[in-house]
This record gives sequence, structure tokens and C-alpha cells, in this order.
Amino acid sequence: MSRRRPSLAPLTLAIAFSLTLPAIAAHAAEAAPADADRKATTLDHVVVQSVGDGYKAATAVTATKTETPISETPQAITVVTRERMTDQGALSVQEALGYAAGVRSDAYGLDSRGDWTLIRGSSPTEYLDGLRSSFNYYTSSMRTDPYMLERIEVLRGPSSMLFGQGSTAGVINLVSKRPQAQAQREIGVQLGSFERRQVNADFTGPLTADGTWLYRIVGVYRDSETQVDQVDDDRRLIAPSLTWKPSEDTSLTFQLRWQRDRTGSTAQFFGWSGLLAPNPNGRVPIDRYIGNPGDHYDTDRTTAGWQFEHRFNENWSVRQSFRAARNKVDYVSVYGNPFASPLAPFVDPQQRLLPREGWFAKTEVRMQNIDQHVEGRFKTGAVEHQMLAGLDAARFKQDEAQMFDTVAPIDIFDPVYVPYMQPPLPAPVKSSQRQLGVYLQDQMKVGEHWIVVAGLRHDRVKNGIVGQRDEDSSATTKRLGVMFHDWAGWSPYLSYSESFTPLAGSNAITGARYTPQEGEQIEAGVKFEPAGRDLSFTAATYELREKNRLIADPRNPNTNIQAGKTKVSGLELEVTGRLTDSFDITAHYNYLDNDKQLEATPRHQAAVWGKQRFSLGGREGFAAGLGLRYMSAFDSPPAPTTPSVTLADALVSYETGAWRWALNVNNLTDKRYFSICMGRGDCWFGARRNVGLSATFSF
Repeated sequence: MSRRRPSLAPLTLAIAFSLTLPAIAAHAAEAAPADADRKATTLDHVVVQSVGDGYKAATAVTATKTETPISETPQAITVVTRERMTDQGALSVQEALGYAAGVRSDAYGLDSRGDWTLIRGSSPTEYLDGLRSSFNYYTSSMRTDPYMLERIEVLRGPSSMLFGQGSTAGVINLVSKRPQAQAQREIGVQLGSFERRQVNADFTGPLTADGTWLYRIVGVYRDSETQVDQVDDDRRLIAPSLTWKPSEDTSLTFQLRWQRDRTGSTAQFFGWSGLLAPNPNGRVPIDRYIGNPGDHYDTDRTTAGWQFEHRFNENWSVRQSFRAARNKVDYVSVYGNPFASPLAPFVDPQQRLLPREGWFAKTEVRMQNIDQHVEGRFKTGAVEHQMLAGLDAARFKQDEAQMFDTVAPIDIFDPVYVPYMQPPLPAPVKSSQRQLGVYLQDQMKVGEHWIVVAGLRHDRVKNGIVGQRDEDSSATTKRLGVMFHDWAGWSPYLSYSESFTPLAGSNAITGARYTPQEGEQIEAGVKFEPAGRDLSFTAATYELREKNRLIADPRNPNTNIQAGKTKVSGLELEVTGRLTDSFDITAHYNYLDNDKQLEATPRHQAAVWGKQRFSLGGREGFAAGLGLRYMSAFDSPPAPTTPSVTLADALVSYETGAWRWALNVNNLTDKRYFSICMGRGDCWFGARRNVGLSATFSF
């Protein structure tokens, strides 16, 4: 890896290019005839949510940054549609991915601070509308509400050739709701377990008769408790967007988002004893709270940006996405500390008093992302090209004041909350990261059946901490995929891809800088879409190799260290779509074999969800859904074995006229289970039964 100092000239060009957008759009508006047909037909590349109904999506943009049929993409990708999220009653992104192939959605059980998922054994990078949503650990981020999303695209495996910043796990790209040409309005109310009360609204449509201006406003207001005593889950969210479409060839969408969350930490960091290991005092209740009253995890986030597209002609177009974000986190948490001596964590012979530690942090993050590319379609002989040439840049700044403190032990079976005064925080540490990448990709169709996707990218990154020397790094990443696309529906493929993930910040304990993660993957698979059926089958096998992955520090639960070279291999099977006119299904099976250096994960996972629409008493509009999720047992020595578990989810809904009524129940039998018991000393509870009743009125 070279250590050359990254040039800021391309970043300057990117900013200058962004300033030309209004001029380009204005010129397009002037060039359009006054009587041109301005029906509000949003460009397909901009509004991907309009593609595909039900559970099966026809296309996705995440794998290629172009709207490409999934059946013609030589890499594994899963799309969770809006209808699927609604049917399954997803209350978080983590829950929305519970039936996605290759994904372990409850990697750390229920945690109010973040959505923790694993893909192919490691943590993916989360993007929103194609731009990275966070750059550091969860103390600098905020959870995205699934109600503001139209779909979730999960690209499995390295994707740095396109995004520059993504782990070997791949990318979770959250696609937000955007303005639509057809007026749609809904208001919904939700009541549920743990005193959950929520009101949500979604309004969209044209602002002008000719469809030149479109709008959308999405809002969420929630007051809720959680399955852990004294931990709330309150949210205020509003996300307005405005589209200007002066012609059929030009579209500019402005997006804003303001979100305030007030919660705490449902993760109490209990030891093994009293959870999976025996304790003479019995079992620790799931709702047990051992923190300090008043602990909190409060986040405030404001974002603003745009999505622009201009089509010069049938073959050439340009797109740009930009977002600026500001995020504040105020974190005060006292939690169990079984890590110093996992086999004997208690301070008393009765095994009741668990040591505790406090972690206190105030973090402010500012992020800017910009991505622009030109797409061209042309032919050279018998080869059809879809060329993509782009440049993206990102800037991340973080001010974080944090400290740890030893807190008096607590009786986890009969807690008494003794007042504790948080010590003053030290001066904040100021860190930053700047990244610049250029990329070139060619999607080629050779003859009638062969598809080749090849790409090359170069990134330069500068990491800085005030008072220390800046650290520069660079990398060149590649991808190559070959697919035989048979018109009968069968499409076998073979692909190779690489990852490069620059990591901002440093280890909170040692102060050591994180070095970039690097990885590579070989994947072979087949995709099948039977003719005339809204159904898809996929199978993929892969081998991943990586170095410098962030893993949990066995000595401290809130910091990460970096692993050496690691290897992961596995198999994934998935079916999604409509089996009959009235029955939708999604199902998958995952097999994973990972390196012993990495955190243990179940070798086998499987899930199936089906929804049947039916009439009752001659009245249409009824539906019932049932899902099963299975995870095999696994070991994280010296921790007790994390047992296998099978969970059930259910839905009953009724739609009549403008109304939709639904009853969702997740973890139907209220099974007490653990997502993982870690070798470092702690166990993580899974989510209890959650019942939700919702009523939605559309007009």
C-alpha cells in the first residue's frame, strides 16, 4: 500500500462540478418547448421504488450504480421491498433484514443504540441513497427508521470498486421514499408492547398541475418503553423532499431529514452466570436494569442533500448525489463489567454482586458525501457497453469527549440504585477523514447470452487527529464478473471483487490508529427466474479473505482491535416472489464457516415467511402471514454454548377501502433466547415477544 499524500485538486473539481448543477438544470428547462409534455414521470434511475411490486424486485442499483436487472447482476443481492417491511411489521432496519439471505440480523440481540447485522460473518457498511451514512463506531451514528424507506438493497460481498468504503461483508443501501407523481397520502397509528404509541404520516404528490414540482413529507412521532426497565425508545422524525422536473430528461430532488431519538442502552452486559450458566440465585430477568437512573443514549441528526440526473440523449446521462449531515450523541451508561474475570465475575461468594463500569461520551460528527458519474451506452462490434465513469469524495469530522470510570457493584437479582455522580469529561479529541475516489466500470453484453462486468477504482484517504501526524493511505480495487444469461431464466455466474475500508479514529484505550481493512472474494452462483412467473431462485457460494478487520476487544466491550488475516466461506440459497396469485413467499438458508480469530457465528441459519391473501364471508381484503427463523447453536470459548433457537412471527391484516388494519406479533411464543454469549464474558438477550396493532388511513 502506498503512502502518498492525497491531492485535494480532484475534491475541488468535485465541488466545482456540484455548483454547475443549477445552471445545467436551468439550461434544460429553457431548452424544453413551452408546450412540452411535462407529465410527472420520474426518471427510473432516480426513483427505484417504482420498480417491482410484492416481495420480488426486478432491478437494483446498488450492485452497479445503474438500474440493472438482478437476474443480470453477477453478484449476490437481496432487496427487501416496502410491502415486505410493512407485512412483517419491521420496527427497525435490523428487524427488516430478519428474512434476508446471507444476513444475521440480530447479531447482538436487541440493542436500542444501533442496528447490528452481520453479512457473511462481518459487519457491513450502511449507506443511505448510495452515500455512506456513518464513518465510525455507533457513538457517532443514529438508527434509521424503516418507515422512511422504500426498500433496502443488500449487496453481499466486497463492493469497494463502486463505493470505495465497504467491508468484505458488503453494503446495506437504504433507499428513502421520494416524491411521486401520483398523489398518495396516509396517516397511521400504532399501539404495541412496552407501551409503544406511534403516529406516522406519509404525503406525496404533485405541487403543480403540469407535474414540474413534486413533494413528499414523511414523519414519525413515537413514545415507547422497551423490554428493559428504565430504557425508553422515543423518536421524533420528519423527512421532507422536493423534486423539480423541468423536462423528461432532467430531475433534481432536494432531501432534508431531522431526527431526534431519546433512548438508553438495552444492553446491560450481564455475565454468563444467571443467563446461560447456572447461578445459585436463579435466572436474571430479561427486563433487569443494572445501570444508573438517568442513563441515556440521546441522538440528534440533521441532513440535507440532493439527487440530480440529466439525460443528454438516449445513450448518455449524468448523475450526482450529495448529502451533508450533522450528528450529536450524548451517551451516559453504567453497565455490568464481567470482562476482567469471565469465569468468576462476582465480587461476593453468593454470586450476586456484579462489578460495573461507566462509559460517558459526547460526540459531534459532521459528514459530507458527494458522488457523480457519467453513464454511456454504445456498441463496439458485437459487444454492447454500458460504461460508468465517476468520482466521489467524503469528508468526516468528529469531536468526541469520552471517559471510563469504575462504578460500585450492584446486586443483579435485587438491584438497589445508589446515586452516582458522573465525573467531568476531558477535552474532546478531534479526528477527521477525507476520502477521494475515481472509478470506471463497464457492463458488457457479448452476443445474446454473455454478460461481463469489469471495474477499476483508485482511492486516496487522509486520516487526521489533532495534535498527531496525519496518516495517508491509498488503494486500487477491482471487480470482474462473468455471467451466462439464458433466456430460459437460468443465469450462472462467477465473480471476483475486492474491498478497502479506511477507518477513522483510534482505539479508545491505547490511542493506536486503525489501519485500513482490505479483503477479496471469489463467488460462484446461479440465478433462476422462471418465465412468466414473479419468482426468483438464487444460489451462491463464496470464499472471503481479509486483513485488519475490527473485532471486539476481549478486555473492554466498548472498544475494537484489529485482527490479522482471516478467511470465511459459505453457501446461500434464496427464493423470493409469488408462488400463486394469492401467496407470497421469501425463504433462505445460509451456511457459514469462519476463521477462529473472528467472533463466533452460527454455521446454519434458515428462515421462511409466507403471506396468504383470502376472503372471509364473501369479503375480500384479508391476509395472514407466518414466518419461522432458525439459528443453529455455536461456541465462543470459554463461554457456554449459545443454544439453537427457532422463532415464529405472525401477521393478520384486513384492507377495506381506505383503511388497513394489521396485527403483527414477533417472537410469537415469547421465547427467552440469546443472540450470542461471547468469549470475552457477556451474553446478549434476544428480543422478547412484541405485539403491534396498527391502523392506516389512505386518502
